[in-house]
Amino acid sequence: MSRKIRPDAVLVQAVIAGALSFSHLHDLAEAAGQDGWKAWAYPISVDLLLVAAWRRMRTHADNRAAWVWFVIALAASLGANIATAGLLDLGNVPAWLRILVAGWPALAFLGGTLLAHAPTTPEPTAPGTAPLAGPDPGPAPDVTVERAPEPAPELPPASVPTPAPAAVPAVAVPPALLDHARKVADTHHATTGARIDSATLRARLGVPAPLADAITAQLA
Repeated sequence: MSRKIRPDAVLVQAVIAGALSFSHLHDLAEAAGQDGWKAWAYPISVDLLLVAAWRRMRTHADNRAAWVWFVIALAASLGANIATAGLLDLGNVPAWLRILVAGWPALAFLGGTLLAHAPTTPEPTAPGTAPLAGPDPGPAPDVTVERAPEPAPELPPASVPTPAPAAVPAVAVPPALLDHARKVADTHHATTGARIDSATLRARLGVPAPLADAITAQLA
């Protein structure tokens, strides 16, 4: 079944903008003394550096270097567009612009090399994923290990009577505060798996110790 080709306005606009920028870069390089095939190589170099920096920004977390080279390539493209818009006499290009155009290949090569060989942060291993298996070390050698005699069973320690908890003084707890404390206790239990104690509840609510003890007793 044949597919219908639908024109994409954004893609058409990107092609037009890229062609115009390509032409402006060529004209500027030619005006700066780079004739023949060299003038056509400059826009290709700028566009390739833009694409390399953009791909680096999309596929790596640490993309500060990619942003730097993307801005440099974008400045070169925009500068060519502005320079060829009538603000610069292409018949008499200043010396500083000739120097920039002549030094661009080395700068583009440096940026592309740094983007291609920049260190990448290893992705964290997902939980439950088995590590990569190494080479098979072969069968383990037979080793006879003598079993040490079992020690005599130890007598259980004498039970120590647990002191009775101190009586919590009767403190009136407002219903609204008790409801809020219950939500805090539920959240603490869902996060840690343990019941909230009086000290933690006091720190969370910012209430005095007697009031925190009274709330803890009512939540028990």
